[in-house]
Amino acid sequence: MDTLASLWRVLPWPDWVALALFFVAWVGYARFAHRRATTKPSLLALTNRERTRWMLQATWRDTRVIDGSVVQTLSASPSFFASTTILIIGGLLAVLSTTDKASDLVREIPFAARTSMLVFDLKVVLLMAIFVYAFFRFTWSLRQYGFGALLLGAAPLPERYTDEALRTAFASRAGRVMGLAAEAFNDGLRAYYMSFAAVAWFSSPWALMAGTAGVIFVLYRREFHSDVLAVLAADGTGP
Repeated sequence: MDTLASLWRVLPWPDWVALALFFVAWVGYARFAHRRATTKPSLLALTNRERTRWMLQATWRDTRVIDGSVVQTLSASPSFFASTTILIIGGLLAVLSTTDKASDLVREIPFAARTSMLVFDLKVVLLMAIFVYAFFRFTWSLRQYGFGALLLGAAPLPERYTDEALRTAFASRAGRVMGLAAEAFNDGLRAYYMSFAAVAWFSSPWALMAGTAGVIFVLYRREFHSDVLAVLAADGTGP
């Protein structure tokens, strides 16, 4: 009990509230977006439809060099972000080793809250945790694109499909793997967005709350009300 009480006293109550709101908003929005996509198509849901259509078209091609190139292009983004995330984590580790200097620099920011070095370290650790999570999601996305390329390479030639049901089943399975890769990449990007809200915590817990609300609003607008979503939704035909 004494340990829990000591831990509770490390941060003022506005910081605990802001931190709780940050995680609840992040996890809550991820669940909301997943469920909302079943009634109102999201950007990810519509692009997954195109991935299934793409896999179906690939079954009609004798040569799938173009399809392999597309997979390679798609996997380049998570590869780039995974490499960048490693550099960011290294930079944050360097900040932890020079906490006193970094804390003095933050204090020079207008309206920044005056905190102890322990609290400053906690804020840096939060950022590190966000980017570690992003790294795992990006690398998992990269691996899943590799699995998708494997399925694409193992797909039978067009004349071997004697049943259209088999062709559709393969396209659905391969498209789902590509979609899972895209989901993992989307989770990593969402973590990057949330890191901007976490950076606002260095200013004050109120800035963290405002930053969290702002990021969630931007994510919602882009996933459910963007111009590219309207373009993708205009084609309502099946695969």
